[in-house]
Amino acid sequence: MFRKISDTVFASPQIGLAEVAEAAAQGIALIINNRPEGESEDQTPGEEIEAAARAAGLSYVAIPVTHAGFSEGQVKAMRAALAEARGPVLAYCRSGTRSTLLWALAEASRGANPARIAAQAAQAGYDIGPVRAMVDMLAAGD
Repeated sequence: MFRKISDTVFASPQIGLAEVAEAAAQGIALIINNRPEGESEDQTPGEEIEAAARAAGLSYVAIPVTHAGFSEGQVKAMRAALAEARGPVLAYCRSGTRSTLLWALAEASRGANPARIAAQAAQAGYDIGPVRAMVDMLAAGD
């Protein structure tokens, strides 16, 4: 269920309490919730994921992303969360796509190679096409 994007970052569709325990067992240190609350009836509320994560000794941060797109603040928050993580990170949303796209933007903002970012996302089954132009701009420092 957890798709490896890089050596330290995994993306996932919506998780529940069982997946929090699995993440802890796999050595995940930080869970990033990229899903807005109340997006669908069947999603586990972020506060329940956060409580389970903290009970399991994991850090938790919410950086919700709606289908409206990505903001500079979200990219900066993701970059900071990844930089401050004390181990592997699991980011999730409905399908894992928004988490992967936000990761790609955060990586590009650090100057990472866009082709490498795209390849890593593709290897995990995600396409950064919707944000590729923005990734190229961020990586170039524009």
